[in-house]
Amino acid sequence: MPDDLRITPNLTIPGDALSWTAVRSSGPGGQNVNKVSTAVELRLDLKIAQIPWGILDRLRALAGKRIDQEGVLLIVSQTTRSQERNLADARERLAHLIRDAVPPPIPRRPTKPTKGSKERRLAGKSQAGAIKRLRQTPRDE
Repeated sequence: MPDDLRITPNLTIPGDALSWTAVRSSGPGGQNVNKVSTAVELRLDLKIAQIPWGILDRLRALAGKRIDQEGVLLIVSQTTRSQERNLADARERLAHLIRDAVPPPIPRRPTKPTKGSKERRLAGKSQAGAIKRLRQTPRDE
C-alpha cells in the first residue's frame, strides 16, 4: 500500500485509494528488460479517493480514456530502468494531473468585436473577392 499522496495543502489522496503493480517494460534497459519488471502501473480508485465533486468532474474530463468503467484511473510509467524511479514518476504525473483539475475554469466573458476589427475583416473580404473576380475569364458582351 503506497503512502498518502499530497496534492495541495488542502487535498491529500489517501494511500488506500492507490495501488500499483510492476510489469515488464518495453522501454530502456537492454537485457534487463527481459528479466525484471520495471514498468509501473499506478491505479487510483476514484470512489474512495475523497476528492471533492468539482475537482473530480474536471479530473474525469482531463483523464479521458485513462479512467475505466469501474472508476479507476491508470497511470503507466516506464521511462527509466528503475522500478522505484518509475513509481515516483507515476506518482508525480498523477499529482500533476489532479493539480491541473483543482482550479475551476475561468468563465468566458462575451465580448464584442471593435469597430476597427470589423472594418479590417470586411476590407479583407472585399480584397479577396476582388482577387477572385480578376481570376475569372472575361465575358464577351
